Amino acid sequence: MIPLENARVLVTGGAGFIGCNLVRRLLQEGARITVLDDLFTGRLENLPRKGFEFVEGSVCDAAIVDKLVAEAEVVFHAAARNIVVSTKNPREDFESNIGGTLNVLLAARATNGRVKRVLYTSSTSVYGNPRYLPINEDDHLSLLTPYAVSKLGGENYCMAFFESYGVPAAAVRYSNVYGPGQDPANPYCGVVAKFIDCLFDSQPPVIHGDGEQTRDFTYIDDAVEATVLAAQSDRALGEVFNVGTGVETRVNELAALLGRIIGVDAPPQHTNRRDVDNIRRRVVNIEKTRRTLRWLPNMTLENGLRHTVAWQRERSSGNAR
Repeated sequence: MIPLENARVLVTGGAGFIGCNLVRRLLQEGARITVLDDLFTGRLENLPRKGFEFVEGSVCDAAIVDKLVAEAEVVFHAAARNIVVSTKNPREDFESNIGGTLNVLLAARATNGRVKRVLYTSSTSVYGNPRYLPINEDDHLSLLTPYAVSKLGGENYCMAFFESYGVPAAAVRYSNVYGPGQDPANPYCGVVAKFIDCLFDSQPPVIHGDGEQTRDFTYIDDAVEATVLAAQSDRALGEVFNVGTGVETRVNELAALLGRIIGVDAPPQHTNRRDVDNIRRRVVNIEKTRRTLRWLPNMTLENGLRHTVAWQRERSSGNAR
């Protein structure tokens, strides 16, 4: 196991939703943290007020990446253009998600072993519409969006650098991560935060399509725990891990559950499917992650939603004052 206490840790994309929660967890571990973020979708206010160094910059800037990776022992590479942005601008997606990942790996290779782990955050988007459920890590991949292409490209570079140069890399594939810290005002946030925001205003949640599409919703603390374990475990080297719950939930069910939690009867409004809404069903098999990393999610969907609703309610009342 790689110890994180007093370790020099770089978190790219650390001002984003997952990144800022990862930073909080690493602070609890006693790590010495540097955050690199260009604030394209991340926000400084997402981060804790102290305990780390912040560098505003992009993983596309090889000089900044070289400098920061050279000072690190562990790198959590979470910087990426998300699926909505990447679909609108595939070239920018390529430059950030693939080019930025290559910059991180080249910089790690140049340290000649100082960097003990590069942990890459990927996405279950790489599975597309699966042939079988639940989805295993070695199942057929179906790349339906530029985002899926670029995230898999980053994964493949990590595995190639591990095999070719001995760069100690591992990857996690997230499935629909939600929870406190996901800002509904951010146009790129996930569906849970958007639904809660609508219901707070007694407005119907807007569902793209018929709502019978399914997802595997993962609470942020569980996702962060799996990420940290993958970065620490020697058994994770050269491997990719699903991070989900193994529970399949229809989007219509999600909207109804949130309505009950918040106490608002607002049947969802259905609208046209977006170009990124091309996956019908998703639920992942987490057995490899359980077996290798000794990880299982702790939060049920209902409890996770309750925590998220409470956080958004407190944040909304604070903004109103």
